Amino acid sequence: MENEESSAQGRANSTPMVEFRHFIRHSLRLPLSFKVINPGPAESKEEVRCETINVSMGGLLFPSQNPVKTGAGILIRMPFEGKLFSIKAKVVRSARNTRTKLYDVAVRFPRSKDAFKVKMIEQIYLIAEYRDLLSLQQGVDVSLEEASREWIKRYAERFSRLHW
Repeated sequence: MENEESSAQGRANSTPMVEFRHFIRHSLRLPLSFKVINPGPAESKEEVRCETINVSMGGLLFPSQNPVKTGAGILIRMPFEGKLFSIKAKVVRSARNTRTKLYDVAVRFPRSKDAFKVKMIEQIYLIAEYRDLLSLQQGVDVSLEEASREWIKRYAERFSRLHW
């Protein structure tokens, strides 16, 4: 009973979390840079580098030293193996994180092709991690192509269920 009371008090003293997302979040740290499209006078015009906190089919969450206006359009760039993927997104929330002292910026993808791009980038990074694991297990360097073929055999059906 005592645990229930202290737990209830803890919830009463904390700010309630409101869930806005409609997609499953994947905690995944992917490098990215972003800049605000048509920034206002108080917004940075510079491209900022960071990493994602989590990724979903509908959007992603990343930290920023400065707030980004809700509704602002941003251009996200995600690098992988010498390629740079560009994705347009819209800011749905920018809130100060009291733990990190940064702003958690949540964005959604207004166009399905941008959501699909991010999903593919996520898969590419996961395949690269899988390649590293296979190389370690087998004691030889496994190519990205070999790892991709194995990944597709194992997970293609699951991926198709996650998308559209």
